[in-house]
Amino acid sequence: MKIPYYPGCTLHERALDFDKASRECARALDIELEELEIWTCCGAVFPLTTDSVMDILAGVRNLAYASRLGDKVVTLCSFCYNVLKRANKVMRDDPEKREKANLFLKADTDAREGIESYLKEDYTGQVDVLHYIEMLRDVVGFDKIRERTKADLSGLKVAPYYGCMLLRPKKEMEFDDPEQPQIFEDFLEAIGCDVVDFPMKTECCGGFQIVREEDTAVACSQTVVNSASRRGADVIITTCPLCRYNLDELQKKMEKSVTGFRKIPVIYFTQLLGIALGIDEECLDFSDNYVDPRPLLAEKSLV
Repeated sequence: MKIPYYPGCTLHERALDFDKASRECARALDIELEELEIWTCCGAVFPLTTDSVMDILAGVRNLAYASRLGDKVVTLCSFCYNVLKRANKVMRDDPEKREKANLFLKADTDAREGIESYLKEDYTGQVDVLHYIEMLRDVVGFDKIRERTKADLSGLKVAPYYGCMLLRPKKEMEFDDPEQPQIFEDFLEAIGCDVVDFPMKTECCGGFQIVREEDTAVACSQTVVNSASRRGADVIITTCPLCRYNLDELQKKMEKSVTGFRKIPVIYFTQLLGIALGIDEECLDFSDNYVDPRPLLAEKSLV
């Protein structure tokens, strides 16, 4: 089965380990992620202004590209998912902005001489934006994943970190309960892990504060890591490259400022899925992690 795939800038440039592991896992589950032939940055952050259509055009243009390939598009990055999902809702619910956006898209297409039009018809929100974890649940099925699991992950205590962008705002994202989400817990149970519930799993890691207010990002991320640690987690999983960076890389700062600080590996959920499916470690690539998960995984006989 082919499903259109939007990788986004970070997975295309920096989070190559996330992209590679996710493609390999999809292939092992009989899914081919068909990368959009044409795509651009989604815009990174959904605009707070409500009186302009310009700020959502980057996201809408990618959705229009995806509509040429099918009625779904899958993405992985939490920021990309948030932007695309919310831009899509605008196109479905706001007739005035929908009309203006399509006028801009048509002008964009007409200006690209010699390039086949990506806008066969007005884009009205006809593509469903799926996060990869939703694809695993709704297209593949957690039961099938359970059947395909080869490695024994029992005894590995995994804390699922959702962060902010997947869950909020609730009415626009419709991803899961923003206070008590369950989808990652169900996924972890399907691949045989011991799920660690911890209070800070839906709290912010500090996000883009790392750019200008590093101390703020360190404080936010440390709260999350400490929360998982107190509950006995061996590893934290995430689905956001920025969250992975903040929670993992900033442990350098945390261990210098906190006596007895316990480091915890932070990995992408598809890397853990790859271990469960028996995918070669080389395809999962843990070389970019500050807190190397491989000693822990070797101790558990998982690599």
